[in-house]
Amino acid sequence: MTTLSDSFEYIMSNFDNLRELDEGIVSKVCKALLDSRNIFVYGVGRSGIVGRMFAMRLVQMGLHAYFVGETIAPVVTEKDSVVLLSGTGETQGALLVAQICRRVNAKIISITSSTDNSIYRASDLKLVLKTNKSSDLAPLGTLFEASCHVLLDSLVAILMTAKGEKEADLRKRHAIWL
Repeated sequence: MTTLSDSFEYIMSNFDNLRELDEGIVSKVCKALLDSRNIFVYGVGRSGIVGRMFAMRLVQMGLHAYFVGETIAPVVTEKDSVVLLSGTGETQGALLVAQICRRVNAKIISITSSTDNSIYRASDLKLVLKTNKSSDLAPLGTLFEASCHVLLDSLVAILMTAKGEKEADLRKRHAIWL
């Protein structure tokens, strides 16, 4: 019988993959985001939910951020960055977004689970989360999605520091506090 502790320990051991990320690439990703006129985020399914959480934090930092496909999203241009989240790197919707971004010369930032995929190859900046194998303790894409969430919230902290923002500044832009 599986216990909470079994699953929790398995999932938590997966986060060691974040320590393997190249800090130089992380810095370049943060700089690209801060230099962008608009930031677009895209993912499908649970990766999309994680992407929406990231876009929300970017807005709370005072950045212009949108989730691709929302009715209020403007047209992507060469002055923008697009963050694509795809564990497989082969998600059809994300591939279509990458193709559009290539056409207009927008900066593509990908987060995938390997270097052997189409989205990784199409990207300007690439973060690879080498997640453990899925199992009944963390089925399907759980490990990738959880790693993305932790990674993106960590990027938020870096971006806040770069912008000189504090939690109180974000709170002022948080919808609940209006």
